Amino acid sequence: SAGIQEAENRWGGSRWEWEPVVRSDLSARGFHTCNVVQGKLLLFGGLKTQDTQEPPLGDVVAFDPATQAVCPLAPDHGYRRSHHEAVVLGDRWLCVVGGWDGSCRVSNVCSFDVEQKQWEGWSARTSETPVGLSSHTCTKLTEHELLVVGREGGLRTQRRYASIFTLHLQLSSKTYWYKEEESRTASRAGHSAMLLQDYGPLGKSSGYKLLVFGGRDSAECDVAGHWSKGKLHVSQMPASELTEQLSRLVGTEKGSQQAPKGLRHHSCTVVGPFAVIFGGETLARGRDAICNDLYIYDARASPANWFHFPSSTHAQKRCGHRTCLWNDKLYLVGGFGANGKTPCPEICSLRILP
Repeated sequence: SAGIQEAENRWGGSRWEWEPVVRSDLSARGFHTCNVVQGKLLLFGGLKTQDTQEPPLGDVVAFDPATQAVCPLAPDHGYRRSHHEAVVLGDRWLCVVGGWDGSCRVSNVCSFDVEQKQWEGWSARTSETPVGLSSHTCTKLTEHELLVVGREGGLRTQRRYASIFTLHLQLSSKTYWYKEEESRTASRAGHSAMLLQDYGPLGKSSGYKLLVFGGRDSAECDVAGHWSKGKLHVSQMPASELTEQLSRLVGTEKGSQQAPKGLRHHSCTVVGPFAVIFGGETLARGRDAICNDLYIYDARASPANWFHFPSSTHAQKRCGHRTCLWNDKLYLVGGFGANGKTPCPEICSLRILP
């Protein structure tokens, strides 16, 4: 129709865009985490600059999608992190795993109690912990178990493979322990892990699998684990409208069937049977390495399909950002812009053409 053609002309031929919701210096950061707790998006840690001499941030900031307000929730209490991961326990505790603390990579665990506005350090039950983790992934399997995938290493040494750890958490005693799994993946940092339903050849779901991609100069995915349905407590955010829009977008034949290759520090969010990947830094180019491409991984078929939707909007290039799903909307939060140096103060939501 004329309306769609007019919109496509305005959007430079793409059928999607990131629409600014609010602008705040509090959200201008990169390599932070963003999680939904009690209906708000909580940003923790990260960096204001790519200067390695600057310590990471330690504050917690809340974005309320209902009021579109961004406000500080807790100041820095000594837990400073970037390149870390965080999961939510009991819709109350923000549990932070590993990262860079300003002087070294750590593998320890701490948590922020949203109701008490207090931080607490956890105790390791055994001495068998990873040397240090940064730019790793942390996937919540149950309220007591996380799967950690990442390149492990100290300040100078890096392994050629990525270890897979099950991280056991005991919230009541604030204790944790790691168990290294026998399987490993290719060495990766700044990658993504997608927990998706595992569909067999007849289209029946047999359970879940964790796919790991990116963080290295390859388009290959690794399978980091399989679980039957009863083993996991997967609480997927209902997003029927966005799922329908993504289904329509991959059906438009506007996207090329192309997987992301050599991408790191991008964002990845699972929406129903899809994984939505945006931005990041490509390892294939030395200059102009920051991307603004949208990739959609469609797990409805076996084998699954990748779709690539490039963007012509230079201002929306991002690296070290996060995407977060809440109430049928996918939000883009923070990250460094096209020059790789300036943190972005906008929080945007994904808009897909009807």
